[in-house]
Amino acid sequence: MKIVILAGGLGTRLMEETGVIPKPMVEIGGKPILWHIMKIYQAYGFNEFIVCLGYKAEIIKKYFLNYHLLNSDFTVATSNNKVELISPAVDDFKVTLVDTGEFTNTAGRISRIRPFVQGEKFMLTYGDGVADIDIDQLIKHHNKSGKIATLTTVQLPGRFGGLILDENDHVSNFEEKPTGDGLWVNGGFFVLNPEVFDFLEGDLDDVQWEKGPLVSITKANQLSAYKHKGFWKPMDAIRDKIELEKLWSSHRAPWKIW
Repeated sequence: MKIVILAGGLGTRLMEETGVIPKPMVEIGGKPILWHIMKIYQAYGFNEFIVCLGYKAEIIKKYFLNYHLLNSDFTVATSNNKVELISPAVDDFKVTLVDTGEFTNTAGRISRIRPFVQGEKFMLTYGDGVADIDIDQLIKHHNKSGKIATLTTVQLPGRFGGLILDENDHVSNFEEKPTGDGLWVNGGFFVLNPEVFDFLEGDLDDVQWEKGPLVSITKANQLSAYKHKGFWKPMDAIRDKIELEKLWSSHRAPWKIW
């Protein structure tokens, strides 16, 4: 099964980084977050990726064109430019890079990769979020549901600690960042049947996946939700990058399942 990764957005809330590089290339632990996402899937035996490019597409293209050298030690003979790899890269990725348009919205990007999934079931996720998700269980849930589409749903932690007061307004307990208000939100990590393209017809360049096709799929009673209760973190802002970097550097990154 192939994995489609949406990697073409502007990443405006990370402009400190994305003014120079696309958001999926922002590094955590010296590796692009795109690499971290791919490693999650690879840990479950999935290594064929279709990356939807847009903003600064050439940077992601150059990264994968030079992937072997960037991730290996090597010797260069300057007399003839002969390169001898000393420690070849170990990642076995097959990556199809598709320029889906610099300003195309997400529904349009997905519709444009239809020829590359060849009428097969495929997975889809965003190029800026990591999780310790069990991909095998996600697929099992999807197959059991009998639906066209499955999304992974997560509960966000509260931003602030909560105080529990007694009848005298004394603090009886303090809860550090409790789970949010019980609302389950879209966490990406989709599994999609080829019939999903029936909901991706016409000009979708200005249509958001979540506000167009996904709504229609829901109304058709064809969307299932896989509840993920473990770690999940999108990199929406600099504070998220800093938090992910701290987890990685302290060897406590929950998404490192490889």
